Amino acid sequence: MQNSLKKSSNIPTQKDDFPGEKKSLNVAFVTLVSIIVAIGGLMFGYDTAVISGAIGFLDDRFNLSPSMSGWVVSSILVGAVIGTALGGVLSDRFGRKKTLILSGILFGIGTIGTAIPNSVSVLVIARILGGIGVGMSVFLSPLYIAEIAPAHLRGRLGSMSQLAISIGQSSVFLTNYYIAQNGSYDWNVAVGWRWMFAIGAIPAIAYVILMLFVTDTPRWLASKGRKEEALAVLNKVNLDKNVSQRELKEIEASLASGSGGTIGDMFKGTNKKPLFIGVIIAFLTQWAGINAIMYYAPEIFKQSGASLGSAFLNTVFMGIVIVLFTLLGLWLMDKAGRRKLFLIGSLGMALALFMIGLTFNLDINNGVWLLVYMLFYLAVFMTTVGPGMWVLLSEIFPTRIRGQAMALSTISLWIGDYLISHSFPVLLMEFGGDITFWFFAVGSIVMFFFTYKFIPETRNKTLEEIEQMFNFKQ
Repeated sequence: MQNSLKKSSNIPTQKDDFPGEKKSLNVAFVTLVSIIVAIGGLMFGYDTAVISGAIGFLDDRFNLSPSMSGWVVSSILVGAVIGTALGGVLSDRFGRKKTLILSGILFGIGTIGTAIPNSVSVLVIARILGGIGVGMSVFLSPLYIAEIAPAHLRGRLGSMSQLAISIGQSSVFLTNYYIAQNGSYDWNVAVGWRWMFAIGAIPAIAYVILMLFVTDTPRWLASKGRKEEALAVLNKVNLDKNVSQRELKEIEASLASGSGGTIGDMFKGTNKKPLFIGVIIAFLTQWAGINAIMYYAPEIFKQSGASLGSAFLNTVFMGIVIVLFTLLGLWLMDKAGRRKLFLIGSLGMALALFMIGLTFNLDINNGVWLLVYMLFYLAVFMTTVGPGMWVLLSEIFPTRIRGQAMALSTISLWIGDYLISHSFPVLLMEFGGDITFWFFAVGSIVMFFFTYKFIPETRNKTLEEIEQMFNFKQ
């Protein structure tokens, strides 16, 4: 395949074909921009963690049934689907930067709205609005980074979105614990959950302000015929202007080889295979149960017999593990590769989920073992599949359809997330923890076989090389 690629394209296929390119890179600029853009993931991380702390109090405050409790948790995902669909179209038309700024504004409005309602209907509406912002930012942040980062750093920098998600989750677990511990249970039911939500306005405001100082990506600018602006950005990325000129020519050649960027183009020709991979792998990450654990962690611990204080303290340990192992995944992404991490991660997650189910089955879930196996699951996910999925989705699609194709893949993720998070309280009540977590283990096994069969290795390849690779792998 490599020989065919070299014969059929003048795009270099090995990182060593670019002598001195790493030395010409403006690492400080690329890293700073990637960090700012990745903060968008912090908003998603904030929401997944804050609802896990608030939902128990909301259940009592509004007398929610298991089904309605699942709806309050999962309602934000309805907004996320809308936001992702809009984000794909808006980002391709108006640019990645403007759409990301809009996502921060919407999330800020939504998170403030969730702190003030006195009815479930208003709470749900506010969560849907915030979900629109989350839906835009959670896939556009890694997409932006993929379009500006060099090939040899794209995995590491792209993983920053997952790191931001993890930091958001970890900090909110700590905040939830502090709020819950510093007031009576009745106070938390009446007021405490409002503070948990309201704090989310802080990262939203910071994100909007910082994004004002960020440029758009060179690949989007080139796709709109704004060649001089694209070259100006590439000159900020590279210290050597010759490297920038060569990269711009490669981007233009890649754009010229396709036929526009309409929704229909996603389902044509060589675009079908990466779209199939993106849609399925995004859904499988949710079937593997990650957000059921993130949304309902305190409730899972309380069902196992833990006190309220212990349940919230356990989530603090979860937050520490999430950040530490996301950092490890950040380091491994460009060293081990995406495919290998997916294969190892899916098997490790299946083992952890099986053991979590076993603790419920053998009724040994009221001690330390449930926490140990949940921490093991999170460690594996955050090192492998968590950052790997966003990096993979951000790099397998051609530039001309990347925004819309990644949006469709992310909608698949939201659908899976909604189905799992909405049904989880009912599954836990009707079938118990053992069957529920063994069901998630099956999802991890399916992910392993799907990865083995369909996902190629994309490490150390430029976005244009990856497009060529799919052109030949039909």
